[in-house]
Amino acid sequence: MRIQGLSQKNGAISEQARLKFAELQDRLGLHFNNANLLYNAFTHSSFVNEHRRKLFEDNERLEFLGDAVLELTVSKFLFLKFPKMSEGELTKLRAAMVCEPSLVIFANELNFGQYVLLGKGEEITGGRERPALLADCFEAFIGALYLDQGLETVVGFLEKVVFPKVELGTFSHVMDFKSQLQEIVQQNNSGTLQYEIIKENGPAHNRTFVSQVLLNNKELGVGNGKSKKEAEQKAAQCAMRALKVQLANEQEG
Repeated sequence: MRIQGLSQKNGAISEQARLKFAELQDRLGLHFNNANLLYNAFTHSSFVNEHRRKLFEDNERLEFLGDAVLELTVSKFLFLKFPKMSEGELTKLRAAMVCEPSLVIFANELNFGQYVLLGKGEEITGGRERPALLADCFEAFIGALYLDQGLETVVGFLEKVVFPKVELGTFSHVMDFKSQLQEIVQQNNSGTLQYEIIKENGPAHNRTFVSQVLLNNKELGVGNGKSKKEAEQKAAQCAMRALKVQLANEQEG
């Protein structure tokens, strides 16, 4: 059930909307001290424009703040997680995490679209599914959460929604896993790496490749992709996980 809107009287939200936003907070495990900040984060300019009496404020200012908060929190996360990654690589990865397509993925996974307060025209033309609107809403929510509960709560939220996607390989297209793996091997004097394409599947116009990475002639990881380069990167990512576990076990032993 989508939220239909707010009551004009004194700018108070309708009971239906209040219940939906309460449901959202319960689902996220976050409860705003100032609920108006939450409502504001989901208020689109089209909704404000349809009310002659300016009782509502759209989410554009919160979006501005949320964008800055995301840049800071994602930057700190990447800086600490990848101590050997260069400034250029960090910048590319951060850009991939906070770009519009990524923000849309986060918003859709949280079903943010159903909570947005829209004007009738925007509703009719499919505003709830518009990528830019969803991305802006996610940023505005981050801004509202920061104002209401501070940076620590924002980080906790991102640790559940955004940061795990780095490990899942969502942004692997901008990450140079081969270079990172090479650094780990060199630092630990582990030996020599070698990449081999072990399989090619599909017709020439839609081929996929399977690559394996060997360490001292022993398989360390396997990956597949639509190009040999992508397959090698996926294999390196897999190998990094295996090598980290191996090195950790050796240290414990």
